[in-house]
Amino acid sequence: MRAPNARRRASGGTARGQHLLRSDSIAAELVEQAGIGLGEVVLEIGAGLGRLTAPLSRCADHVIAVELDDRFARRLHARFGPRTTVEVVTGDILQIALPTSPFRVVGNVPFGVTTAVLRRLLDDPDVPLTGVDVLVEWNVARKRAATRPSTLVSLGWQPWWDFRLVRHLQASAFEPRPSVDAGFLAIRRRDGPLVSPDQRPAYRALVARAFRKANLPVERSLAATLPPRVVRACLHDRALPLNARATELDVFDWTALFAAVQAAGGQKSSNAIPSGSRKLKPEP
Repeated sequence: MRAPNARRRASGGTARGQHLLRSDSIAAELVEQAGIGLGEVVLEIGAGLGRLTAPLSRCADHVIAVELDDRFARRLHARFGPRTTVEVVTGDILQIALPTSPFRVVGNVPFGVTTAVLRRLLDDPDVPLTGVDVLVEWNVARKRAATRPSTLVSLGWQPWWDFRLVRHLQASAFEPRPSVDAGFLAIRRRDGPLVSPDQRPAYRALVARAFRKANLPVERSLAATLPPRVVRACLHDRALPLNARATELDVFDWTALFAAVQAAGGQKSSNAIPSGSRKLKPEP
């Protein structure tokens, strides 16, 4: 589901709020910052007129340039058709099949579908994705890269993915010019996950329950699910105040609490959220 103001944000751009990079030099710098290497397969989101596609084609083994707009896709075919390293796909990144072998993602994500795109890429632990480097709305980039205050959406990914804000781009770097600036967000799969992938539903259920009453201290928001002594002990071990709220715990605090819950025998069965019964909702 889009945030309430997503349609307004998207109205000034192309399909789904896409704003194209104006500068070849900035595009080349972004690809260099992404650190794409020889032998890598890159799925490019929102290829547009090929600003990022061109430098990607010079360093990646294979580029799958995805573009929803038929007009841009035709121009991409005309420009890169003869290059064996570039495959142009006319389609929706939310619907096309993802590669089945290891791949990277680079792109200029339409502002109106940023969260939906990240969900598509990051939610399934079986997708062989190794990293993501994308241009997104500035406030979204800051929120995803922040450790505190934490958010429900970011905490749903951070045990398996590391987020870093690489660069700030002014709105003037895009055409049509958006009403907000953009950020270049780097996401990397953690070498060692903080939570086992098979425990993802249980971890997310714990965090989601606390965020349903985010205005309360965690000890109270989880009182129906966890013995207060377990929460208090974990907060003490993490040097957190006993009245800490959900947003005051970072991903390391939450994974420590989850580990403590598992060690204590799990959540109370009568009140635990069944695995997979709730999806993380977009933030306002």
